[in-house]
Order: sequence, then structure tokens, then C-alpha cells
Amino acid sequence: QVQLVESGGGLVQAGGSLRLSCTASGRTFSSYAMGWFRQAPGKEREFVAAINWMGGTTYYADSVKGRFTISRDNAKNTVYLQMNSLKPEDTDVYYCAAARGRAAVTRGEEYRDWGQGTQVTVSS
Repeated sequence: QVQLVESGGGLVQAGGSLRLSCTASGRTFSSYAMGWFRQAPGKEREFVAAINWMGGTTYYADSVKGRFTISRDNAKNTVYLQMNSLKPEDTDVYYCAAARGRAAVTRGEEYRDWGQGTQVTVSS
């Protein structure tokens, strides 16, 4: 099992930036892919970004492509989500997740462990 702790959320004005971090413990960090998802109350969970075990393959939702960047530092057991040009519609609780395998995947069912979430609020 993997324990995940997110940080870096907060309140930012539209057009601003935030960087989310997620630190993992438990399973060897380099043995699994990582992803970011987001969810608002009463809404379906939405895929945001994913990265494979080495960081060489990344996927993004169309809604964030070109604005968000996922990266990982296996030496620090940490995955990041750099969010630029933020929009009010990016307001959500953001969750990091550890995949079952090494390949980057976009479906929530492919992830086994989840963090507690961090709130991101973008004001207009």
C-alpha cells in the first residue's frame, strides 16, 4: 500500500499559478505510475494528468493541456503538478493517485491508492 500526501493547494486569481506536490511512502516509488485527478462536490471525478514510472511518458486532459505540467522526482518520492494560466473552472479538490503498474494511465480504476486531496480555488 502507498500513503500519499498532497500539498500546495490554495486560493489564486485567474491567470495565476500554483504547484501541487504529492509525496509517497510505502511501495518503492519508481515501481508505479502516478496521476492527478480532480473532483468538485456532486460531480464526477475527472482525470487531469498522468506520468509513467520514469517520467518519460505523460498524458493530459484536453482541458488542461498546454497549461498544466506533471513531473516526478523519484529520488524525493514526489510527483508535482505545475498549474499555469489558471481559470475559475479549475476550482476543485485535486487528488494524487498511485497506479497499479508502471505505465501512465488515465482511468481512475487503474489507480490503487489515493491521497486525501488539496483544495484549489481560482477567483475571477
